[in-house]
Amino acid sequence: MAGWRIPGLAARPRFTSRATVLVLVLCSLVAILAYPTRQFISQRAEISAQRAKADHARQQVEQLRREKARWQDPEYVKAQARARLHYAVPGETPYIAVDPGGQASAQPSSSAAGAAPAPNGAAAGQVTAAKPWYASIWDSVDAADTAAAAAPDTPVPLPPSSVGDTSPHDH
Repeated sequence: MAGWRIPGLAARPRFTSRATVLVLVLCSLVAILAYPTRQFISQRAEISAQRAKADHARQQVEQLRREKARWQDPEYVKAQARARLHYAVPGETPYIAVDPGGQASAQPSSSAAGAAPAPNGAAAGQVTAAKPWYASIWDSVDAADTAAAAAPDTPVPLPPSSVGDTSPHDH
C-alpha cells in the first residue's frame, strides 16, 4: 500500500510557509505583550489597594473629627473626668464599688505580665480591683523603688550626711 500513489496528488507539507510565519508572529506578540499585561494587572491591584487604604483613612479621619467634636462639649468632658479619673462634683461623695470576690472580673493585663509581684501578695499577672489613676502611679513609683533596692549591682548614692561615716548602723 505504501507503494501506491495516485497520479497528480503530491504530498502536501503539513504547515505552509504562511502558516509558519503566522504562528511565529503570534508567538512573538504573546511574548512581547506578556510582561506589560502582567504589569498592568499588578498596577491595577495596587491602585485598588491604595483606594481601599484611602477610604479607610477617610473613615478614621471622620471618626476622629466626631470624637473631637464630642470633646468640645463641656458635659462630655465632665462625664469622662468622672468616669476615667474618678472626679466628683463639689458636694458629692464619690464611691468606688469593689467586688469582694475579685476573681470574676479580674483579667490579666499585658502591662502587668512582666511586673514584680504586687505588694498585697497577689501574683504578677492578676489584676485585683480597678484603682484610681493616682494609686496606679504611686504603685509604679513603689515598684521602681523596690526594683532599685533589689538590684545589688547598682550603686546607691548615699545621703550627704553619711559620707565618711563608717558605722555599721542603717541610715
